[in-house]
Amino acid sequence: MSQHAAEKAPVADGGLSKKGLSAGTIGLIGAVVIGISCIAPAYTFTAAVGPTASVVGSQIPAIILVGFIPMLLVAFGYRELNNRMPDAGTSFTWATRAFGPWIGWMAGWGLVVATILVLSNLAGVAVEFLFLLISQITGNPGIADLAFILPINIGVCLLFMLAATWISYRDMQTTQKLQYVLVTFQIAVLVLFAVVAIVQAVSGGGFDPQPFDLEWFNPFAVSSFGAFAAGLSLSIFIFWGWDVTLTMNEETKDPERTPGRAATVTVITIVSLYLLLAVAMIMFAGVGTGELGLGNEDIQANVFFFLSDPVLGPLAFLVSLAVLTSSASSLQSTFVGPARTLLAMGHYGALPPSFAKVSPRFFTPGYATVVSAIVASAFYAVMRIVSEDTLWDTILTLGMMICFYYGITAFACVWYFRKQWFDSVRNVFFTFLFPLIGGVILAVLFVTTLVDSMDPAYGSGSQIFGVGIVFILGMLIIVVGIVTMIWQSIRRPAFFRGQTLSLDAPPSARKLRAESETLR
Repeated sequence: MSQHAAEKAPVADGGLSKKGLSAGTIGLIGAVVIGISCIAPAYTFTAAVGPTASVVGSQIPAIILVGFIPMLLVAFGYRELNNRMPDAGTSFTWATRAFGPWIGWMAGWGLVVATILVLSNLAGVAVEFLFLLISQITGNPGIADLAFILPINIGVCLLFMLAATWISYRDMQTTQKLQYVLVTFQIAVLVLFAVVAIVQAVSGGGFDPQPFDLEWFNPFAVSSFGAFAAGLSLSIFIFWGWDVTLTMNEETKDPERTPGRAATVTVITIVSLYLLLAVAMIMFAGVGTGELGLGNEDIQANVFFFLSDPVLGPLAFLVSLAVLTSSASSLQSTFVGPARTLLAMGHYGALPPSFAKVSPRFFTPGYATVVSAIVASAFYAVMRIVSEDTLWDTILTLGMMICFYYGITAFACVWYFRKQWFDSVRNVFFTFLFPLIGGVILAVLFVTTLVDSMDPAYGSGSQIFGVGIVFILGMLIIVVGIVTMIWQSIRRPAFFRGQTLSLDAPPSARKLRAESETLR
């Protein structure tokens, strides 16, 4: 057996092992840039700020801050797990080591499904903004309507998916270089938009100018718990994607520390940008139901598009271009997560061995990348044919799956480090309290969303036999995951017996100190 093959083979005692990825190719800045790209701030914010305003009014900044809290708490748990077990499988690997193969498999399933859902969503948004941008540049509003002609929509969507797959299949250096350009442009346009909107509002030139008010940051001013929970679900959606920095841990420099630092920096950068944008929009347009008010349902699917011309005038096309590049760049960078999770699942025998294939030329999970693209493309095409409200319903279903696998990972951190909780003050917070609180919040949100989504009025209003389509999608995903897991346990029993990736004994402080001395 060659050295390269030996590195890729799972060790016999169920421990962690390398998978043949290109090590040491991503630094801290590169990881942060890819993390921001995966979150896609321009796309997520324009899709979520309107519905959030309808639910919580001017308390948008408060909801952003509250939604940021579980993300940050879970990020701390992710960082601790990554420091101990840097592995491309992240949630799948860590939950398996903490709780065993069955829960670990479902955590991996949740991550893969969530990312495939958003891949299809991102491609659809990219299509709409492409035609919007062309219509703005040419001055022909009719071109924007081409995005809603079914064959054109699906055809262009598949072209976007093909391009993203090709770039993702290549080495991580290509991904980094592309994302540096796209993310820099996206953030520059968003900051420009926010600053100009605030200046206009202060000078009295906004649509419904509002003076800045610290009360906007008060979560207790939200009218009801239902409104609070709905707003929080949307807030969590706009932060999702930072964990891609950890799925690249086998390809980063200093894999024990760089991914965790990158995740923290990414989340803090994004919350700062969102707060700036939220304040700017409220100050400029208000939260009423008027023509440009954030509470107007007619503009909520794409708030940036409707506000860009009043705010930026002749430079309005830059906002559409920013959202287009946001969705397109995120489409490409989002492939990183599911491809590497599927690679790890194949590598450890939880899925067919073909998923463990690494491109001998680019050292990327080529097979898993292509499979993710095919499934996401097929899902989008089917959902688009079934319903024109695909984007909105998949966003809500995505929120449910985010809570599902983030929550499992947070609890995995708590349980894995249980013998270390009280070894130091730091451990009390970072291995126990922070991930526990984050996990509980996400678990409550998951159950609340699951119950609420049974109502056909939840989401787009689509239903089957009186049950909301979001609930049906969420339950179908979980049931299909369980059935697939059982089938894999029959076909590939070694993983489910703990022979390829076993439960790991929780480390004690003494053991960690001994290992540290050995490394020195």
